[in-house]
Amino acid sequence: MEQGGAREEVRPPYGGVPAVRVPEQARGEHTHGEHPHGAPRAQVRRHSVRGQILEALRAALVDGELVPGQVYSAPALGARFGVSATPVREAMQRLATEGAVEVVPNRGFRVAERGPRELAELAEVRALIEVPVMLRLARTVPPARWCALRPLADATVAAAAVGDRASYADADRAFHGAVLALAGNHSLVAVADDLHRRSQWPLVDNPVTRRADLLADASEHTALLDALIAQDVAVVQSLVREHFAGADG
Repeated sequence: MEQGGAREEVRPPYGGVPAVRVPEQARGEHTHGEHPHGAPRAQVRRHSVRGQILEALRAALVDGELVPGQVYSAPALGARFGVSATPVREAMQRLATEGAVEVVPNRGFRVAERGPRELAELAEVRALIEVPVMLRLARTVPPARWCALRPLADATVAAAAVGDRASYADADRAFHGAVLALAGNHSLVAVADDLHRRSQWPLVDNPVTRRADLLADASEHTALLDALIAQDVAVVQSLVREHFAGADG
């Protein structure tokens, strides 16, 4: 729910990066003392700005608009977003801990350069974690619970149809996360989501995922869900293994 007061739109730093809206009071690092009851509310607003900037930067990564190998400074990105450098720097530090960027002293942050081998390694690890769980769930989860995931599968198809890479990345992880969540293991879901997010970053020689590849991936979600609802374990096994084999590009 939006808080009262004026709101300003953050200017996207690159074409195609979704605009985010930020409370005026939260722009910049000097937010303390703006609320009559002290800093906590301002701190919440500042965290909200940082979170929105983080999501916008993640979208720019997936879209290939933060180019692998390029260095970006927090002040320059902040100017383009219409915020101070502080929330941008904090968001970039988070991306650094995730391995998406690396800190370049006195310059900013360099976008990680990844090759096909790293992508293949991520796909292998994801398969080792997710395939056994999905096969176990295919044998134990009733069809009605799989039917509840249909909107998530449809969301991947909708995003792929319009070539929206950032929305597709979110929908893709949401679908896989919902499937794994049926195992009731929160740590499993968190680890798998981190690996999945890393697998979505662009390669240095292929920064943009083709729309055709998104459509093919989304169709595998639909086929997998159909097989799970039908409780056809043999088809599920074939589709799951093929899905992860294709994930290594």
